[in-house]
Amino acid sequence: MTSPPIKRILLKLSGEALMGDQGFGISPDVINYVAEEVRSVLELGVQIAIVVGGGNIFRGVAAASKGMDRVSADYMGMLATVINSLALQDGLEKGGIQTRVQTAISMHEVAEPYIFRRAIRHLEKGRVVIFAAGTGNPYFTTDTAAVLRAQEIHAEIFLKATKVNGLYDSDPFINKDAKFIEKIKYLEVIERQLNVMDMTAISLAMDNQLPLVVFNLKGKGNMRKVVCGEAVGTRIYN
Repeated sequence: MTSPPIKRILLKLSGEALMGDQGFGISPDVINYVAEEVRSVLELGVQIAIVVGGGNIFRGVAAASKGMDRVSADYMGMLATVINSLALQDGLEKGGIQTRVQTAISMHEVAEPYIFRRAIRHLEKGRVVIFAAGTGNPYFTTDTAAVLRAQEIHAEIFLKATKVNGLYDSDPFINKDAKFIEKIKYLEVIERQLNVMDMTAISLAMDNQLPLVVFNLKGKGNMRKVVCGEAVGTRIYN
């Protein structure tokens, strides 16, 4: 088998993606599905880091909008990402995939603290590394944390898994005539205010020339296809 052109990736999963059809919480079926998708990429010799959101359990911005202190709400959201990360770790390890969770908030009993060089070493040994608790700071989304970690570990590409086939010019769930975008530049994403990630994350990725692919997580084999260079989803570039 020909080796893929990409050697190290960062995968961003939303917390909502882990709900499945439940509407809340974590679906074991989705965890198992993600584990198999990750395995298919690991078999290619690709190193994988993952960042998981926490929106299926708690969303800090939503709580703040209803009167909760934003800092407290954001810290609660970070802890929700730790719960998701531990669930994903359990699913991966049950499938025989060595996994480490590193958190930006110290909690030594359940996970390692985030240490850049240790994360790199885990990846080099073929372990999946899951980065939890965002950046450890309020006012920063998990999208921004994911781009930051991708830059720190020198990921060659950022994969954002969603519920749709990629980026559209409007919400395809609301507008049936929404047009799919196959390729687009970061600057155009910002100018058109396309809702793929928050503007801080987009700007950080653009400034560091980090390629981004938005793809449908539910499409079996999509992650492997992206890594192998196939045209899947939407590619965002400088």
